[in-house]
Order: sequence, then structure tokens, then C-alpha cells
Amino acid sequence: MKNVVLIGFMGTGKTSTGRVLAQKLGVSFLDLDQEIEKEYGMAIPAMFAEKGEAYFRSCEHAMVEKAAQRQNTVISTGGGTVKDPKNMEALRRGGVIVCLQADVDTILARTASKGERPVLDKEDQGDRRLAIEKLIAERRELYKQADFSVDTSKLSPLQVVDEILHYLKLRGVLHA
Repeated sequence: MKNVVLIGFMGTGKTSTGRVLAQKLGVSFLDLDQEIEKEYGMAIPAMFAEKGEAYFRSCEHAMVEKAAQRQNTVISTGGGTVKDPKNMEALRRGGVIVCLQADVDTILARTASKGERPVLDKEDQGDRRLAIEKLIAERRELYKQADFSVDTSKLSPLQVVDEILHYLKLRGVLHA
């Protein structure tokens, strides 16, 4: 089976959906951000604070290249992974790209705690909603590279998984 790669803005449910999807498919689950933290021995917010975003993005690209070599894996990416065309190229080689989306209110609720999302925290000048809207607008075209998109705003991870499975069966990626 091809990998299933979940892209999308932070707070759209990539990790929670990815875990359930991998379990349903009986394949491995890989959370790119968690793998980066393990590999480099540092939490991502600390990495941003101490070494900067450019350093993080280079670590992220190295991890994407490694993840793209795998098979039979559901890969959950970070919200900004799509910013590097080389990342998308590598992930697409062996995978189907699924974009998870959500409305601003849902993302606002899911990303409320500060200190865990360095890119959003940096943009947030006291107006988190505006920061979310700005970042989504910057990335909107990049997220359109997906083969398929699901709006997770009003769905549970299990419902999102059902939508993805239906798409994968239609595309012949999965056999019923």
C-alpha cells in the first residue's frame, strides 16, 4: 500500500486522525513532529527558540526524506511541511496526499494553548484569530497540492477516517 500523508494547518486533526487511520489500515503511524523531537533530542518550541525556524526546517526536511522511504505508513506532517516543495515531492513519490482542513473557529479552539505552536505564537500579536487567518491565507495554495481534502471542523477523527478510507477505495489505493 502507498503511504497516506496527512497535510494541513495546525489543529486540523492530523495526529489524532492519523493514529486512527493507521490502526484501521493495520499499518504504521509516523508523526513527523514527534520523530523530529526524538531524532534531535529537543522539543520543537525549544528548537525554534534556540536555533531558529531555518534550523527546524532543515531537520524537518531530513525527517521527510527518511519518512518518504517507508511503505505502509500513515504520515502526519507539521502544518508548515508543505512550505518546502522538496518535502512535497518526496512525500508524493510514495504516497497519497490528504489535506485536513477546518474553519478558523475550530482551529482557534484546538490551538488555544500558547507555547506549543511556535509559528502561530510568533504571528500572534494579541489576535490569534488574525494570525490563523494570515497563516492559512499564506499556505492555502500549498494545501491545494493534496489529492483529496476533508473538512474536519464538525467531524470526529473516526468520521474523518471513514471519508479518507472511502476516497482511498475509490482511487484503487485500497482494495475493499
